[in-house]
Amino acid sequence: MCGIIGYIGEQLARPRLVAGLQQLEYRGYDSAGIALADDELAVFKQVGLVADLDLPESTPQTCGIGHTRWSTHGKPTDANAHPHTDCSGRVAVVHNGIIGNYDELRASLLDHEFRSETDTEVVAHLLEDELEATDDLREAVGAVVDKIEGSYALGVVAAGYDGIVAARRNSPLVVGHGEDGNFIASDVTPLLEHTRSVSYLEDGDVAHVTREGIAIWNEGTPVDREVHTIEWSPDAAEKGGYDHYMLKEIFEQPTALRQAIAGRIDPIEGRVELEGLSIPDGFLEGVDEIQFVACGTSYHACLYAKQLMEEFADVRATVEFASEYAVGSGRNPERTLVVGVSQSGETADTLRALRMASRVGIRTLGVTNTVGSTMARECDDALYIRAGPEIGVAATKTFASQVIVLAMFALTVADVRGELDPRAARKLLENLQDLPGAVQSVLDNNDAIEEVADAYAGGEAFFFIGRRLGGPVALEGALKLKEISYDHAEGFPAGELKHGPLALVTEETPVLAILTDGTRPDETRNNVKEVQSRGAPVITLAAEGYQSDDEVGFDVPDLGLLEPLVANVYLQLFAYHVADSKGRAIDRPRNLAKSVTVE
Repeated sequence: MCGIIGYIGEQLARPRLVAGLQQLEYRGYDSAGIALADDELAVFKQVGLVADLDLPESTPQTCGIGHTRWSTHGKPTDANAHPHTDCSGRVAVVHNGIIGNYDELRASLLDHEFRSETDTEVVAHLLEDELEATDDLREAVGAVVDKIEGSYALGVVAAGYDGIVAARRNSPLVVGHGEDGNFIASDVTPLLEHTRSVSYLEDGDVAHVTREGIAIWNEGTPVDREVHTIEWSPDAAEKGGYDHYMLKEIFEQPTALRQAIAGRIDPIEGRVELEGLSIPDGFLEGVDEIQFVACGTSYHACLYAKQLMEEFADVRATVEFASEYAVGSGRNPERTLVVGVSQSGETADTLRALRMASRVGIRTLGVTNTVGSTMARECDDALYIRAGPEIGVAATKTFASQVIVLAMFALTVADVRGELDPRAARKLLENLQDLPGAVQSVLDNNDAIEEVADAYAGGEAFFFIGRRLGGPVALEGALKLKEISYDHAEGFPAGELKHGPLALVTEETPVLAILTDGTRPDETRNNVKEVQSRGAPVITLAAEGYQSDDEVGFDVPDLGLLEPLVANVYLQLFAYHVADSKGRAIDRPRNLAKSVTVE
C-alpha cells in the first residue's frame, strides 16, 4: 500500500500522475514512482517524496500509473519502490495490499530475476509468463489474479498495449470517467480536479481503462458498475490557507457537525429520523446485544457510543477491536447486531470483522464517511457521518461526527424498543444542536491553547485521564499526541492512575484531565490532587464548577453528555501545537497511513 493513480487520455500523463500522487500524500508513504507507457515503458521511482522524483524534462506519453508506497514487504529502498517490472521491462505493476501466497509464487518463478524484496514483484513476473500465451493484457491480469491470494488493488500497464488494467480484491480501487481521459485511483481525492463521475470496483472486478471508456469484468463476465457523482468540491480537499490539513480539519468541525445532524432530528418531539436504514420491523426490539467493531479513533468513538446506547436504549452494548473480533459462542445471530465504524469504509480489520459476522447470519450496519465504500456496499445498512473529506492522517473532525451519528442511532434504538425517555432525548438533541457552537468557542480560544502547548511541549511523557464518557476522550487525546508529536502519551480511566501509572508521574509529565458532565468529575478531581502532590503539572478541561484557580485550565461549555466531545477539541489543538512546535510532519506522521487496507 498506499496510494495509486493512473491516467490514459488526450493529455500528457506525467503531470497528472505527479499531481495525483501529491494529492495522495496524506495517506502516508516512504517512496514514490511512476511508469509511463507507449511502445516502450519508462519507469521512475525512488525513496522520498513525490517532489523528489528524478524525472526528465519532457515525457510525451499519455498513459501511465503511479504509486506512493508504505512499506509492508521490504524496507524503504529504491528497488522496493513501485512500480515493479518484469524481467523484460515490458510490464509495470502498482499494488496496494498484501499477497498472501507470495513465497509460494516466487518459488515457482525460478527462471525469473527478482530485483526487490516485495510481494508485488511476483505479479509482474506472472504477467510476463501469461503474456507469452495471449496478447490481451486484460486476460493476462485475469489469469494472474486467479493465482494470487490475499488483498490487492492492482494497476498494470505494458509496452505496446492499449490502456490500463485494474483489479481489486479486499482493497479499494475507483475508476474515474473524465472528459479528456479516464483514471484509476485508490480513492477519489486525486480525481476531483478532473472529474466527479466515478465507479467503485468490487471484489473480483478486472477493469480495462482506455481513452474511449471503461469496461469491467467479474469472473470473465462483463458487468456494469454504477456511476456515482462526488459531491465534494476540489476546494474541500485543499488546505485553504491553513498550514496543515489537520489544523484545517479541526477548524472544520462546526460545519461537519451541522452536516451530520442536518435533517435528522426533531428536538421538539425528541425524535430522530436516520435516512437509508432498512432494518426489518421487529429486529431492534428483539436484539440482545449490539457489538461495535472498529480500530483507532473509530474504536474510541464506539467506546463513547456504547455508554450512550446502554443509557438510552437499555440494551447490552460491547466494543471490540476489529482486529481481535471473533464470533463468540452463546450469541444468537438473529438477536445480535454488529456495527462497524470506519472513516474510510475500507479499513481491512473492520471489514474482516463485519464479513465474519455476516457469514454466521448476524445483521451488520456500517457507519462511515465514504459513500460507495466497501463497507457501505457490503453491510446490510449504512449510515453516513457526512464530515466531508478528511486528508490528515490523524483523524480529527470525523471523531465527533461518528459519536453524534452513533448517538442518534442510540436514540433510534431506544425509540423502537420503547425505552426512550422523552425528556432525556429532547435534552440530548438540544445539546446536539448546540454542539457546533460550543466547538466554535473552543476554536476561538486557539491562541491560548497554543501558548499552553508551547509551554509544556518539552514534557517527558503525557497522561490523559477521565472517567465514564471522559475515558474514550482521554484515549483519543493520547492517541492524537503520540501520532503526530511522537511523544509518549497514555490515556486511561482516572481511577487507574493509582494502579500502576502513578509510578511514572514526575514534574516532567504533564497530566491532562477531563472534568465535565458525564465523567464523574468530583472523583477525577481527587486524582488530579494525587498527581499534583507529586509535582506533575496539570491541564484541566473543566465544566463550570470544576475549575480551579491554581492550575492551567480551559472552560468547557454546558452541554450535558456531549461536554467530553467539546473537551476533545482542546486536546486536538494541544496535540497539534505540541507537534508543530517540534517541527513534525503533522499531515504525514512517520510509519502511519490514512487508510489501513491490510490486516
